[in-house]
Amino acid sequence: MSYRRARRGAAVLALCLGVLPTGGCSAVDGPVRRPASAASVRPASAAVEPPVVMFLGDSYTVGERGTQPENAYSAAVARLLGWQVIVGGRGGTGFVANGGRQPFGVMFESQLGWRPPPDLLIVSGGHNDWVHPAPRVGAAARELLARARQRWPKTRLALIGPIWGNEAPPPNAVAVRDALRGVAGELGVPFVDPIGEQWITGNRATGTGNATGFIRSDGVHPTVEGHRYLAARLAEDLRRLGLAHPVRNR
Repeated sequence: MSYRRARRGAAVLALCLGVLPTGGCSAVDGPVRRPASAASVRPASAAVEPPVVMFLGDSYTVGERGTQPENAYSAAVARLLGWQVIVGGRGGTGFVANGGRQPFGVMFESQLGWRPPPDLLIVSGGHNDWVHPAPRVGAAARELLARARQRWPKTRLALIGPIWGNEAPPPNAVAVRDALRGVAGELGVPFVDPIGEQWITGNRATGTGNATGFIRSDGVHPTVEGHRYLAARLAEDLRRLGLAHPVRNR
């Protein structure tokens, strides 16, 4: 056998080893091609693409001043569930509350709505809206969710109600929660209720409940440990709702 032919034979052998699952091999003529379905030629170890999840929210979601964005609960839950995450929003904002700049509806357009559709959009808010009439907040939430559904008809949606820094939110915050829950039910959007589920118990000011470890001295925002805790609670709810590994509707 000539040197050139020996080299060719070695190359064919290497190629054969790579194609054996889908075809035979001839030491002289090279691979024997056989009809194969697309599924049969896909490498067995091909990784499934992680879902793309977008958040829109206030300082709880994007991280309050002094907290790195990667420490916010939105990033923490993405790490827990293996998502690719894009976080939009700004502190002090809400469905009506604009934080001195823009409410959620405007930020959806400027930060998220122009992007390719994600597998899941999570809108989390209402905390800063408690000073506004609950029906007005509900109407703004309805408009935002309807717009997102129109823009991305195959993207799954979820709504998280107000997250509160103690176990006794004011009555109007509860009214905002109720309005958001009603809108979610009307539109068929899964709803997560941190107030009703008592994610935060007790009060940092009185040294009671889990607020002592999970809420900062301002009585409002989570500590880094608090963000991790919120992420764990949210992951639990998303698993229950079948949204831990979302895939866009086909």
